Amino acid sequence: MGEIDIIARDGETLVFVEVKARDGRSFGAPVEAVSPWKQRRIVQLATLYLAHNRAVDCRCRFDVVSVDVDASVPVVQVFQNAFDAGAS
Repeated sequence: MGEIDIIARDGETLVFVEVKARDGRSFGAPVEAVSPWKQRRIVQLATLYLAHNRAVDCRCRFDVVSVDVDASVPVVQVFQNAFDAGAS
């Protein structure tokens, strides 16, 4: 069916997190891998999660964590509110 990498809380907000890692830039930056199709899929899965847990009135957001392991030290970036539930 698919999966969400991380589901966490930030205060009262439920956060659905997609983690993408890349070793090199031949396929673009890690964050670029979260395509509109992938965003829609994450929103679908989050909706199912919220319904299953009866959390329909819960505030939520969608973050992306980008991990670039091309350097000697991995570079991690967190993009809060990277997209919303109305993502195309």
